[in-house]
Amino acid sequence: MNDSPVPCPICAASTELKAVRDGKFFKEQYRFRNCPQCRFIFVENPSTNFAEIYNEAYYRGKGADEKFDYVQEFDHPHNNVRTYDWRGIVKAVNALKPLNADSQWLDYGCGSGGAVRYARENTVCRAVGFDEGWMTGYARARGVPILERSDLKTVQGTFDVVTAIEVIEHTIDPVSVLKEIRTLLKPGGLLLVTTGNASAFRKGFFEWSYVVPEIHVSYFEPQSLSKAMELAGFRPEIRASIPGFDDILRFKILKNLGVRETSIFEKILPWPLLTYAANLRFKVTGHPIGWAT
Repeated sequence: MNDSPVPCPICAASTELKAVRDGKFFKEQYRFRNCPQCRFIFVENPSTNFAEIYNEAYYRGKGADEKFDYVQEFDHPHNNVRTYDWRGIVKAVNALKPLNADSQWLDYGCGSGGAVRYARENTVCRAVGFDEGWMTGYARARGVPILERSDLKTVQGTFDVVTAIEVIEHTIDPVSVLKEIRTLLKPGGLLLVTTGNASAFRKGFFEWSYVVPEIHVSYFEPQSLSKAMELAGFRPEIRASIPGFDDILRFKILKNLGVRETSIFEKILPWPLLTYAANLRFKVTGHPIGWAT
């Protein structure tokens, strides 16, 4: 198999061809590459037909991510398990950089805008979103403030907090995306990223349900995400425990079990024990947070 040299998009070291795999939804073969230097794994030939990937079907749970219906969760937030994720994100942000009436928060890659709406309803901060998928028009029409790309230049250096929740794995050039986020933050501002931790799957990478090459093209270990943050102008910091991640893990467990609605049954489960065990296995809290330098 011909394997031409390909540099790592993060550290520029020479990468190795890890495998070639068929897509799960598109009839294409995807070339996965591994960086031995920073442990970044990426899809060398990602699909770029974004309008087709992130269309209405995707947000209704009928596209490349069938585990959740984003429209349904937006329309019925109070009995949807995604509420645990939103609650956990707000707890985590407030613990890391306490929110007040002057706090400016941007949810970058906000998807349905549900986290923005939750933050506005449950905190005193000024929260807005940014995204470019089909769902943004749906959310804007229902009152969620979501910026367009043309707005980003006008808000550079104004945010105290930027969250990127399950976003960075979708990006072809993560360092460039992180650099754009850095321009939006004030010095000392917080970047909270959530994404799968590939270090938990060094063995059996392709058995990981997160590996969906049509949409997830970048796979990070804490080492590679820290390096990307540093190159983008952040000081990465790894914390053993962050308040709110128990709720974030609770949502992830339920999502992967196919549970969409809250219920008495799931509420009586021993969540402190379950989320602790899940974090030991999947190392969700192993990734760094970033502080704008």
